[in-house]
Amino acid sequence: MRVVALTAGVLVWTLVLAACGSSGSKNGEPSGDPANVDRDQIPSVAATWETDWARRSIDLSELVVGLPGRIDSRDGIPPIDKPTFEAVAAASQWLEDREPIVLLEIAGAARAYPLRILTQHEIVNDQLSNVPVAITYCPLCNSAVAFDRRVNGKTLRFGVSGLLRHSDLVMWDDASVSLWQQITGEALVGELTGTQLKLIAAPIVRWSQFRDSFPEGEVLSRDTGFGHSYGANPYDGYDSSSRPFLFNGKLDDRYPAMERVVGVTVKRAAKAYPFSVLGDERVVNDEVGGEAIVVFWGAADTASALDHSEVAGGRGVGVGVAYFRRLADRTLTFQLYAGDEVRDEETGSTWNLLGQAVAGPLAGETLTPVVHTNHLWFAWAAFNPDAPVYEGTPRPSSR
Repeated sequence: MRVVALTAGVLVWTLVLAACGSSGSKNGEPSGDPANVDRDQIPSVAATWETDWARRSIDLSELVVGLPGRIDSRDGIPPIDKPTFEAVAAASQWLEDREPIVLLEIAGAARAYPLRILTQHEIVNDQLSNVPVAITYCPLCNSAVAFDRRVNGKTLRFGVSGLLRHSDLVMWDDASVSLWQQITGEALVGELTGTQLKLIAAPIVRWSQFRDSFPEGEVLSRDTGFGHSYGANPYDGYDSSSRPFLFNGKLDDRYPAMERVVGVTVKRAAKAYPFSVLGDERVVNDEVGGEAIVVFWGAADTASALDHSEVAGGRGVGVGVAYFRRLADRTLTFQLYAGDEVRDEETGSTWNLLGQAVAGPLAGETLTPVVHTNHLWFAWAAFNPDAPVYEGTPRPSSR
């Protein structure tokens, strides 16, 4: 693994990957062996933190100390607590068209959180349209998840605990010092064990899509107070490896561990849509949790944030997004037409990947996003082992 910048996030995770015996390059396979991580540190952590370790929903053996040599690893990777934002025009001077960003839209206000920043901080504690939110990203799982930070009348501040479970970021809050699973938003250990955060749709999309669709939107500034230049990627070659780092479970071999999936959650029901299948079909009309949804795939040149020494240089992996098909009093059915154009059968209106009708009778209308993510397959399967997987529309026999 190459140290590409002397920043807190990059340097810390370089040490983590080195502790796992990985070169981090496309030519070297990470061992990903949890035995290489000092699990004996967990009792020391439990003795040091103010967490109520007796209240928990998991076995503590499932936790891994991700930051070598640190007993109190909280905020060893520092979250952004006082984010500042800039206009789209200003951000266009340093963001490249194909870069991935996390899109958050609440009550008509839209913000972009570039992965080149999130890979080094993992959590942004923010507020949008008077809603206190946490925008989180775990690079080891490629999981971008946003939450409402309000719990029992209090607004929590979330940080990076330095612990991992199934290779996924474990967060902590500094009010109850409880531990939270990033992928699920559930408190695992401490006073708030069993509490479920409200998830907010926050898809990973291409910067140029945000720029063109939300010209009045805001973009997380590089002026974070940490003196980083951003852009360098400590996860060079990670999503081309065959096994995730620090993963202590059995891999589900139905798909490659590092394949991306659109993971959709509706009313406690979940379903995965692999990018390899979506890349062929491009548009999938389906139902999850009794609700009609559509999954779009496109923008094939959108960069992976986990592939190249510079985020903007990552190989193209595409964008996968999901929306409810119900609009006002009708349920729409979407089809792909020549030239990558998506239209609904009911009105013939044309739609873009961000769920916006750009031409036709419904021009100006916007679909409501479903809570969904772009996890790597191993992570989705670890937390949703019994959830169905969309395997594609059956093709008619040639016989």
